[in-house]
Amino acid sequence: MAMLMVGACHAFIPKFEATLALEAIEQHHVTSLITVPAMMADLISSVRLKRIQKGCDSVKKILNGGGGLSDNLIKDATRLFPRAKLLSAYGMTETCSSLTFTTLFEPMLEASGTSLQMLAVTNSSPVKARGVCVGKPAPHVEIKICVDGSSNVGRILTRGPHVMLRYWDQIPEKASNSVEETWLDTGDIGFIDDHGNLWLVGRTNGHIKSGGENIYPEEVEAVLIQHPGVLSSVVVGIPDPRLTELVVACIRLRENWQWSDDSFKYSVQSNELFLSSTILRLHCREKNLTGFKIPKIFILWKTQFPLTTTGKIRRDQIRKEVMSQQLSFPNKL
Repeated sequence: MAMLMVGACHAFIPKFEATLALEAIEQHHVTSLITVPAMMADLISSVRLKRIQKGCDSVKKILNGGGGLSDNLIKDATRLFPRAKLLSAYGMTETCSSLTFTTLFEPMLEASGTSLQMLAVTNSSPVKARGVCVGKPAPHVEIKICVDGSSNVGRILTRGPHVMLRYWDQIPEKASNSVEETWLDTGDIGFIDDHGNLWLVGRTNGHIKSGGENIYPEEVEAVLIQHPGVLSSVVVGIPDPRLTELVVACIRLRENWQWSDDSFKYSVQSNELFLSSTILRLHCREKNLTGFKIPKIFILWKTQFPLTTTGKIRRDQIRKEVMSQQLSFPNKL
């Protein structure tokens, strides 16, 4: 809508495919686009496979949503779109889309922004609270954290003229003279740092209960994606008689990397690009991930992760596929 308001036009393609998108960018000299991490990864992979790079210089602005970009994706995106300002947004349909924004790369300054996958550091603790930084609220958007106890982490609430009145056919519980009086629960868990930046930790209903402890998949994924051999990861919980739920990490490898459960000694003694469960567990410990949060099972995922129509990961579907394979672990999906 914003593009139409300033007199711009839209370039439509039947559905998102990296090749079609790149052709449309070149043909129509596209200057602005919106992506989610999976789309960006596909664009980069497509360019690498075909070893071509045409038309990307026309892009001046990219808005990422639906999840944080890893350090490697940010670097690759700035190479593919060298003249584009790269921003990331956090929001939801119920709030007329974006609530907060942060700049990841500003070509005019020739410097990339802070990685969204870095761990939040507060005071002298190396990893006191983890999350994904999604920046500061947009104008006229109010955000607050509803916490329980002494922790600064809690439910993310928002209010303002951007918030919907209610869901279709839903009768409000009580009458209100102003939408400003009502806070909307986003369903996300997070905190606000000393600089006013909002950090996402996970979903209210998306945590894994393992050994009596709450584990947010996004926190574990943010650590795994920092390994140079990991293209993307999805962490899910599957039923376990002793721990209630078992933490399982599904891993997609970056180009030229190989998976082997015996690869630890080779990766240490040579320059081969090997990855294994042992290496990833060691990586998690080196990144100070608490022991009970480290995945018990790692699965090599050879295909693309299933996505919703808005490009978000279908965790429910991945969990079902993992559970259907649990009797044959450590077989690869």
